[in-house]
This record gives sequence, structure tokens and C-alpha cells, in this order.
Amino acid sequence: MFISAEYEIGVRMSLLKEIKRFLKDLLPDPLFLYLSHRRRIGRFPRLKYPVTFNEKILYRCLYPDPGFAALTDKLLVRDYVQRRIGKEHLIPVLLQPDNFTWEQFAALPAAFVMKANHGSGYVKIVHDKSQTSFEELSKLANEWLGSNFYRVARERHYERIKPRIFFELLLTDSHGNVPADFKIHCFNRGCGRQQAYILLISDRFTPHPRGDFYDEDWNHLDIRIGHYPRSVVPAPRPLQLELLLRKAKALAADFDYVRVDMYAPDNQIYFGELTFTPGAGVYRLTPDVIDYDWGRLLQPCPSAAGIPEARAGVAR
Repeated sequence: MFISAEYEIGVRMSLLKEIKRFLKDLLPDPLFLYLSHRRRIGRFPRLKYPVTFNEKILYRCLYPDPGFAALTDKLLVRDYVQRRIGKEHLIPVLLQPDNFTWEQFAALPAAFVMKANHGSGYVKIVHDKSQTSFEELSKLANEWLGSNFYRVARERHYERIKPRIFFELLLTDSHGNVPADFKIHCFNRGCGRQQAYILLISDRFTPHPRGDFYDEDWNHLDIRIGHYPRSVVPAPRPLQLELLLRKAKALAADFDYVRVDMYAPDNQIYFGELTFTPGAGVYRLTPDVIDYDWGRLLQPCPSAAGIPEARAGVAR
């Protein structure tokens, strides 16, 4: 039987990938993150005495506050959000099944979003239920539930989240578009002083997403994060910018730093999630000086020690 050279190369490449994945899984968390930071950021991190923003996020991955897990859980955090800013800012949950059945699928509306609570990227937007099937979503749900998100980037608090799937109302604006994602980086500098940087992710679920940073006055900043390109023309200032920032800061008040994700379709404000270790400490900030500037902003906050109020409201 003739075997082409291309086929042999493909088999070898697949085998090398499997070996690489196996060896990566054997690495202890500190070494894994140490090497990941060097590869993605371009320098070896100071794990013992972190200085930059990414180094401090890396440290959080290894030594998370015990309260991080419950507040990262996309279902459990809803109690905290309701107490802090009100139930009206929660996206309605349509279904939270223990076992997803065909009958439950049939009862879902024509449009919805399927998510998992225990990690990033577990999102399936369904604009028209007739274009999918119970079998497709059930298979995807089982894949999500069988995954250990902690192993992806070694963010240890994710290991303490019990995986669940749930279905939310699909948010759209008056034009039927999925709204942009406001990722609000909130720093608590002590004595009630909070500072925020807004990353607006637009066209997220298209082939050409963009990421633009703005300060609290909606000045377009020359900052890039990860792979997102900046827009040539800044987005219009949101009409509800002040309220959006006030709600985000209310959710962030207990922490020295947290990223608060929000949506604002047609000037309504909805909560997305809380993220304590964005990018797992290996998300390149450009220019590099921002990594050091944000590192100086991320200082231990006495009011955030132990996250007592936050943890009390969402304990298992």
C-alpha cells in the first residue's frame, strides 16, 4: 500500500503534538507558568517578588484567595452581583439542568446562549434553534463538563469549581447584534480610591474582533492586549458610561484588582463575569511599560484581605 510523504509527515506531527501535550501535563504548576510567561511575555517572571502586572497575576494563579473560586463560578457569583448592584443587571437564566434532556432542549426559545460555569470560552450562541440540534448541544455540553479548565493555564482556583452547564437569554441590541463586551480592569488603590481601564471588545464573535482601551473619560488609549488589534476610529462614548463604571466599581470594591465584564445593549447594563487572573499572567500588554505601570497599581488592599463579605455570600 502506497503511503504518501504528506501523510507520514502529518502522522509524525500529530505524534509530536501528543508527546508535547503529555510532557506539558507533567510539569508542576510553577514551572509550567514560569516557562509560559517566558514564551509569551519574553522574560522570565519573578515569582517570589512579582513586580509587573502579569507577574502578580501569575502569583495569583499559584496562590489564589479561597474566595476566588466561588466568585469566578458564573452561576454562584450571581448572588453576589444581586446583592451588590441589583437583580436587574443579571442576564436571565433560562435553564440550569442537572442532566440536559431533549425535552429541555425543546422547551428552550428560538434564540439563546449555552455556557459552562467553570472556565473561559465555553460559549455557544444560538441565533436560531432550528439550525442546531439536541444531539449537537448535548455532545458539546458533555465535552465542556468533562474538561478541567485548571489544566489549560494552571489557574488553581478553577479546580475548585464544580462544572455545570446553563442556558441564558441571548442579549442583542435593537439591530439584532450581539453587544460589545466591556472588560473593565478595576484597581483598588486603598482609601476608597479606585481606578479603571476599559477594554472594549467589539465584533467578538466574528472573524475580525477588535480590542480598544479607554480611560474613565473615554480617551482612546494606545494600549494593546494579546492578539486584539485596535480600531482605527474610536467607538462612540457610551451614554451610560458613568453608570457602567459605578456598577463595575461597586462589584470590585472588595478586591485590590478584578476585571469586571459588562454588557450595555441599548443603554441597559448587564453583568458578565468576574475575572481575577486574566490571561493567566501571560497576556502581553503593549507597550511593555503598561505591564510595569499596572503592576504598581496592583498593590495589596487591606479591605480585600480574605474577601470576607464576598466569600460569605456565595459559599457552597
